[in-house]
Amino acid sequence: MMRRAFQLLGGASRLIFFRKRRPEVGARPGTLVPAEGSHPCRISVVRYGPDFLEEISDLDPTRLSPELLRPPMTWIDVQGLGDEAVLNRLSEVFSLHPLAMEDAVNVPQRPKYETFDAHQLFISRMVRGDARITLDIEQVSIFMGPGYVLTLQEHYGDGFDPIRKRLRANKGAIRRSGSDYLSYALIDAVLDGYYPVVEEIGEQLHDIEEAILERPSQSALHQIHVLRRQLLALRRAVWPQREAVAHLMREDNSVVTPEVREYLRDCHDHAVQIVDVIETYRELAGNLMEIYLSGLSQRTNEVMKVLTIMASIFIPLTFIAGLYGMNFEYLPELHYRWAYPVLLGLMLAISIGMLFYFRRRGWLGNRAEPDREPGPP
Repeated sequence: MMRRAFQLLGGASRLIFFRKRRPEVGARPGTLVPAEGSHPCRISVVRYGPDFLEEISDLDPTRLSPELLRPPMTWIDVQGLGDEAVLNRLSEVFSLHPLAMEDAVNVPQRPKYETFDAHQLFISRMVRGDARITLDIEQVSIFMGPGYVLTLQEHYGDGFDPIRKRLRANKGAIRRSGSDYLSYALIDAVLDGYYPVVEEIGEQLHDIEEAILERPSQSALHQIHVLRRQLLALRRAVWPQREAVAHLMREDNSVVTPEVREYLRDCHDHAVQIVDVIETYRELAGNLMEIYLSGLSQRTNEVMKVLTIMASIFIPLTFIAGLYGMNFEYLPELHYRWAYPVLLGLMLAISIGMLFYFRRRGWLGNRAEPDREPGPP
């Protein structure tokens, strides 16, 4: 059973964790390589200020022009990275650096923050899905510029609906602030999306622990291994985001105001907290693996103990049966009238005596050996 368990672990460890979309060797910098099967670009625009809000859904890519960047603020959200022509048009309209656009399109990239002449780029990793089924970790690129924020996402759908609701309801300072505050709100929404997933993993670990303590099984081992892989993926996604938020918070530029830096400090605390919880759960998953192997070994020892006790009981019985099963003529007990029942009674007495001795020693059942008072030194 242990061999089968390690075979499961070894087979799963050969799965691919990382596959980056990259241009051909020797290609010019800034070459875009959209992933195969990527969704066509779906563009939505939100223009807002303290006293107005305008939303445009499913914007026609042919309408992409600098006129979209009307003051005071414009948020352009692009979902899907499958149309290279649209992506190149976005790069022209927003004057995006080719290397920044390459990092946003050729996914996955390590979460980071970079500053360019005309804009800033923050690359994050958004987690979606159910931890009990599967996790989908996609890249979200946030371009910050004067009076606009451009977000690029791999797939349709996102976790930014609460931000849109806040814009529509005009709650807080979001409609009165600039691109730095909107970027902070988007980054904070990405990090907040990790909490439900991490909490779900914690509940699964608790259930698995109870199941292992009650009865170790291969299904529990498989679940532990799946959770360890999920925690590893989450750690790879969150750990560099903590550094990126810290870089954005401490960067000396005119885009991020001192007020927004205070909010980013809280966002950084959230990232640190998520990393700490993930590390704790990784250690717990490793401990559960050890508990599983210990329980498996204990069950094997219990089985071996029972078999050893049964063999120990039958050894003297086999000796007696073999002794009187020899074909010698002069065995005096063979001619006694009560020899057979006496011999059976002797064998029964030996079996009962050995069972009593084993139980007395604590080798059989749950009875522990009685405590002994310490004798004189």
